[in-house]
Amino acid sequence: MNVSTAAPSLAAQIANLPKLAMNDLWVLWDRYFPRRPTHNNRAYVEGRVAYKIQEEALGTKLVVQTQMARIGEAQSRIKTQRGVEVQVVPGTVLVREFDRREHRVTAQADGTFEYEGRRYKSLSAVARHITGTQWSGPLFFGITKNKQKRGAK
Repeated sequence: MNVSTAAPSLAAQIANLPKLAMNDLWVLWDRYFPRRPTHNNRAYVEGRVAYKIQEEALGTKLVVQTQMARIGEAQSRIKTQRGVEVQVVPGTVLVREFDRREHRVTAQADGTFEYEGRRYKSLSAVARHITGTQWSGPLFFGITKNKQKRGAK
């Protein structure tokens, strides 16, 4: 008889969480967290344990974190206030004329933005540097449009 001793795949581990008895789920919780939450919401416990299992298997690189957060938000019943997230393909050069000068920003593979040889964590940080005031980076660079409020003409 040929018995496989390989650990279950990441997908199988996550898919199995809803099938576990709550006591078994708490055993997994205790493996990843120093203390238990004040509430016993099963969906919350499953979600946090699933995140930790994925984090352990895949690491915590920015791309992985972003992808896991996006998947989690898509599966969540809790609606977030966040608007449409802007994704800029690495290598994209954004150009904006401001103060009679052309400003060029290049999107990097690690999710940062390069402007004049310096790295910024967000487009908004670049826009703030250029203008000296708080700006929505995607709005400043024309990636998103400013929605007019109701009743405004």
